[in-house]
Amino acid sequence: MKRAEPLTVIWWLVSRASGVVALILISATVLLGLAMATKMLRRPGIKRVGTRLHENLALVAIAAIALHGAALLGDRWLKPGLCGITIPFALNYRPEFTGIGIIAGYLTVLLGPSFYLRRRIGTRRWRSLHRLTVVVWMLSAAHTLGAGSDASRLWLRAIAAAPAVPAVYMLVLRLAPPRSSQADRRGAGERRPGSGKRLAPDVACAARTRR
Repeated sequence: MKRAEPLTVIWWLVSRASGVVALILISATVLLGLAMATKMLRRPGIKRVGTRLHENLALVAIAAIALHGAALLGDRWLKPGLCGITIPFALNYRPEFTGIGIIAGYLTVLLGPSFYLRRRIGTRRWRSLHRLTVVVWMLSAAHTLGAGSDASRLWLRAIAAAPAVPAVYMLVLRLAPPRSSQADRRGAGERRPGSGKRLAPDVACAARTRR
């Protein structure tokens, strides 16, 4: 191997490594956020630690994404230029998947620091906006498998696909109606017609006997 060869691929290696790190961080951020949303982290103190970790992972993921794109500017083979790494679908190399990756990067930058604006925009709006983090993870995984130079490798496919099962499971739990509302629906049948109060068991039995 010639001495000059490592210098021609160093930027590609940096971009490749930071891209994988960014995907892992985004996956961890999404899974941790879903775990907190589904109230799996109920023990005292764990939720606070989980919130801080969630915020820090999002910020580090943004840094990894920035490095992933900036390192490509030094790639002598790809030669993306500033437009190629900032404008979706402008790069000639697999434009569909690289464009998806750029969109995912912008969404990450938008959603990552949104917890600092939670009080200003309101909790309800913040939660609605924060749900897009799942979309960010899906776009990031699609970008990795579609544009990554190691997309055919089993280890990269495992990194991209492994979070899918727990993410889908927690999404189902998150979107399912709470148990309290289901109990209220069942208990509504035991209420007296025209009354908003539930009958006690002995009163209900006496009412049936009188009829």
